[in-house]
Amino acid sequence: MPDCSIRFRYVYGLFYVFYFLFGFLYPDEMATTSVRIGPPPARRRRFATLRPDRWWLRPLAAAAFLGALTAYAVWAGFQTSRFATGSYISPLYSPCVAADCGAHANAVIIGRWWQWSPALLVMAVPIGVRATCYYYRKLYYRSFWLSPPACGVAEPHARNSGESRFPLVLQNLHRYFWAASVLVAAMLTFDAVNAFRQPGGLGVGVGTALIVLNGAAFWGYVLSCHACRHLVGGELRSQAGHPIRHRSWKITSALNSHHGQFALVSLPLVMITDGYVRLVSSGVFSDPHVLLLGSH
Repeated sequence: MPDCSIRFRYVYGLFYVFYFLFGFLYPDEMATTSVRIGPPPARRRRFATLRPDRWWLRPLAAAAFLGALTAYAVWAGFQTSRFATGSYISPLYSPCVAADCGAHANAVIIGRWWQWSPALLVMAVPIGVRATCYYYRKLYYRSFWLSPPACGVAEPHARNSGESRFPLVLQNLHRYFWAASVLVAAMLTFDAVNAFRQPGGLGVGVGTALIVLNGAAFWGYVLSCHACRHLVGGELRSQAGHPIRHRSWKITSALNSHHGQFALVSLPLVMITDGYVRLVSSGVFSDPHVLLLGSH
């Protein structure tokens, strides 16, 4: 009996030979054209999406969160009084480097000719490191610039130049703001230790707890940053010969997975601590505290 498989392969091969020859000689006949039947497609709507959920709630909440904290920080940053009381100082004013800081001055660098708020001298660093942070970029890009407002939602902008033009090109300064923020974190640590000084000795007050928590949250934010992770473990072909850097990289990598949480907690803590210090300094209420060493 004839081998049917051989015949099939022979016929199949001839078919492909004629197919390619026909396509080479008559390319227009081989072209395919898709035809859409119906009305012309409508122009893409702004924020067009197939998502059935309330995707707009998250960017709206982020806008309210960042907007409220930013408005308070701007107001508090321009105040020239009520930013310190006893051993407490607002984190918005630390380190205090103006002569008007009085007993709370960490180092008098600016003389009494400075008539504005001492906070304006130091706020650039914490603002800069947060504004150029990857996590905060995601928040305000989506909530304020709507670029994009959410995953799977169309952008309302016709063009997007990315971060290659001014002012977004300044995002590349993040690593330098991060380096300066380490010094700010060190000063917040000094403020936290100093906050244990209470009338009559050493103790813990509500202000002490807030200042300590604020310093710890800011350290968590700084050490979990991508720039910190790259500094301790980046630019190496292999970490095998660098055990200390490898261990540090593993620690910062573990912290990095919680960078968003540190960012969300540390920012409102700054405003809460500042508000508490102002209320105590204004005499609205006294700071309740417990002495651990000393006497009334």
